Amino acid sequence: CDEALVPDTVWGCRSVRDVYERAAGEGVAKKFTTPLLLDTLTGEVVSNESLDILRMLDRACGPMGARADVALFPEDEGRAKEAEEIHAWVYEHINDGVYRCGFAQSQGAYDEAMANLFAHLDRAEGILAQSRYLTGAEFSWVDLRLFHTLVRFDPVYTTYFKTNAKRVADYTHLPNFVRDVYQTFPGIKRSINMRHIKLHYYTSHGKLNYYGIVPAHDGFDLEAPHGREGM
Repeated sequence: CDEALVPDTVWGCRSVRDVYERAAGEGVAKKFTTPLLLDTLTGEVVSNESLDILRMLDRACGPMGARADVALFPEDEGRAKEAEEIHAWVYEHINDGVYRCGFAQSQGAYDEAMANLFAHLDRAEGILAQSRYLTGAEFSWVDLRLFHTLVRFDPVYTTYFKTNAKRVADYTHLPNFVRDVYQTFPGIKRSINMRHIKLHYYTSHGKLNYYGIVPAHDGFDLEAPHGREGM
């Protein structure tokens, strides 16, 4: 849809669906989801589960990356355990929580999901008031997981999934955490194309947005100073 799209130079596929339909592999769910890790030599899908792929790339490819100094999965046993414990509620109530709100089929289910979502956004806000990242001064995989929900929250979820009790921009520390991650890691910054993000969500579910209207707001300024360097 624009110059930011990168063509598939291996198979010449035009969509992720085309990749799935061409790929071999026993038991691969044909839901055409991303991310997708593909072995182009065998034509098999390695994984389409984001956390699995994150672990694989960090352990196998981390030393070859532009930021080889960053290990997303802490080697320290205490930090590793803390990250797993934090991720348990970040995933359930924030990452997945926005979807529970957006796809709730009863008022009661929506109300419960909303209460849990904002209770745990408040919890993340409290942690980030005291430390630069969720497990201390060093960035980890659980920060990345939180970031990707927060960066989409105001321009997408607040409207599309009706998570409108409060915006991320209304918090003190959450928006600056998002800015910090966005500005500190160029690879993460390159992955955020707000036009693509909004176009995908607002045109994917006819029941939620019948006419496919894409709202104008892109969220808070990601380039504004965050002031978290010294935490």
